[in-house]
Amino acid sequence: MSFPLYIAKRYLVAKSKQNAINIITRITGLVVVVGAFSLFVVLAGFAGLKEFSLSFINNFDPDLKAYPIQGKTLTVSTQLEDDLQNTKGIAAYSFVVEDKTFFKYRDKSHVGILKGVDAHYGRVHDIDSMMAYGNWIEPEKPQVVAGFGVANVLSLPLFDYENPLVAMAPKPGKGTVDRPDEAFEEINLFSVGLYNITEEIDKKYVFADWRVAQRLFSIDTNKVSYIEFKLMPNADEAEVVADLQEVFSQGVLIKNRMQLNDALYKMLNTENLATYLIFTLIIIVALFNVAGATIMMILDKKANLKTLFSLGASLSQIRYIFFLQGTLLSVSGAVIGILLATLLVLVQQKWSLVMITPTLAYPVKLEWINYVVVFLTIVILGMLSSKIAANRIRDKMFL
Repeated sequence: MSFPLYIAKRYLVAKSKQNAINIITRITGLVVVVGAFSLFVVLAGFAGLKEFSLSFINNFDPDLKAYPIQGKTLTVSTQLEDDLQNTKGIAAYSFVVEDKTFFKYRDKSHVGILKGVDAHYGRVHDIDSMMAYGNWIEPEKPQVVAGFGVANVLSLPLFDYENPLVAMAPKPGKGTVDRPDEAFEEINLFSVGLYNITEEIDKKYVFADWRVAQRLFSIDTNKVSYIEFKLMPNADEAEVVADLQEVFSQGVLIKNRMQLNDALYKMLNTENLATYLIFTLIIIVALFNVAGATIMMILDKKANLKTLFSLGASLSQIRYIFFLQGTLLSVSGAVIGILLATLLVLVQQKWSLVMITPTLAYPVKLEWINYVVVFLTIVILGMLSSKIAANRIRDKMFL
């Protein structure tokens, strides 16, 4: 053990003859612990909220989605299906046909999106987790599953077979239209279920069978709007995307879940950064106590420092002693604070001490990156404070 480190450890744990110095040192250590504890708890809480928020869109957005680069549809064939089934890393895929649709139920109307899905949609998405009431649609049946938002706007009940939900979409073509009924394709549908994902999605999308959607939008049976993919657990996303680009004869744009929700991810990351910077600013102010405590310790040990200087210790070594003392205080405080915060997060996860609603616990999550960020933040700021305090030692103190 080096000489400065040995002295620094002794000064850190030894009691001073002046009780005020001992109190200041304890308060400083408590401030470091509280700072690390608070920052870690806040980051764990934000990580939990982020995961909780993304869990809703994860039920709606697939791992990968393939769009046409030109036009509104992709052409599918038996050969394409064989190639997709043989593509390494793909667990399942689903054909989707969707477009804007005018919905009417009795005297109420709403403009949303009819999303026609095939029978494999349940292999790509967890349908059970999104369903709130009723049943999922049956293949090639005139059935729909609406969101709570659409159902509220239209006052749409389940299983009303006497009053169908009317879906209307413009017919493709050119030229003038003599009669309004010639401008729109119309299909009668029946609500058999309700889903609940997010308020925005619930008020926008209505699920139906993809063959029904093809008839409504006057799309050929070998055309789809896009294809959704679910990847295997250990699949390499980049390799799968490269393989899919080779499978499609026409150009496609392939996006992952993050790219599909880039605005949401940017917002969450910005909020996370802003929260970190705000708490770091508070910790910077708090950690000036480390500098103050180190300076007080220097003044308290002035006589001992003269002895060390007389015995041959250099000015840089004496400064290094108090730099190490402040650093050790920061490291020990960071470790204790992080351990206490981890314990609190684990307790919250197991026993739900803090509740958002009577049935929903405040979400928290432990992430290894938060351990690194909090530890480095506390230690680096503590080292800077210790450096500032140690540099206050001058040669004239030993005269």
